[in-house]
Amino acid sequence: MAPPGLPQPPPTGASALPAGTYEGQVVIVTGGGTGLGKSIATEFGRLGASVAVLSRDPDHRAAGVASVESAGGRALAVACDIRDAGAIAAAFDTVEVGLGPVDVLINNAAGNFPVPAEDMSPNAWRTVVDIVLNGTYLCSREFARRLIPTGRDGSIVNVGASYAWTGGPGFAHSAAAKAGVKNLVETLSVEWAPYGIRVNGLVPGLMPHEDEVAAIAAVPGKYEGQDARVPAGRVGYPRELAWAATYLCSPYASYISGHSLVVDGANWQRRHTVQPAFTPIREQLGRGPFGEPTAPRPE
Repeated sequence: MAPPGLPQPPPTGASALPAGTYEGQVVIVTGGGTGLGKSIATEFGRLGASVAVLSRDPDHRAAGVASVESAGGRALAVACDIRDAGAIAAAFDTVEVGLGPVDVLINNAAGNFPVPAEDMSPNAWRTVVDIVLNGTYLCSREFARRLIPTGRDGSIVNVGASYAWTGGPGFAHSAAAKAGVKNLVETLSVEWAPYGIRVNGLVPGLMPHEDEVAAIAAVPGKYEGQDARVPAGRVGYPRELAWAATYLCSPYASYISGHSLVVDGANWQRRHTVQPAFTPIREQLGRGPFGEPTAPRPE
């Protein structure tokens, strides 16, 4: 019989911090209307924060606001394309008018889809890197440039990925961008600590949710035996990532900066004594040989 693995977390609606921890604070969550971002936004709202949900998609913004409000929080939907520095500045202006000066920035927005590197178009590469890496930097820069002159403390959390350390076959664009995001955590935390701004990373593991991108959900075998793929014996829950995010930005983590916290049940550290047979990424994604007429067109 298999060992029981790690225990289940507290139920939905539980919080890791005292009620009111973020009372009077303003939090921006980019991509806060879907999936893990929505869970993070909701938990900040549950703890008393006023939350700005930034997204290009009006339906996503509405869903994020509804989720935060359902937890008793105050929320504001703000349209923003984080690839555009001018749009980011305008979004911050909107948040300041509607909610007040920003105290916490969660860089969660991302773009991703599986594709062999040889099939990837230059535009596909640019789009993912622009959202994930450039967007994270531009939002962080805007946040810091507003806090530094005022002398106000602040906290940034960049949502990363474990393949920033290991590489990500099938996700060369995202893996390279997330490696850059991890490096931003380590660089900006040093540059901005003298100003009272902490910068940390948060790396989710296997955490299924209803908003998973269609291209990711369509990967062959994606949902088969998920619990068995993790040393913990179970997948994670989005609320577990949200609890970690609210902790990292809280006064209880005031001496933590420059750190990337991995929340994945030790999955990214797993190794086999004898590795299983290698399967090339094209086969994993069900693609024919490169260049054949039957092979899918490059992304």
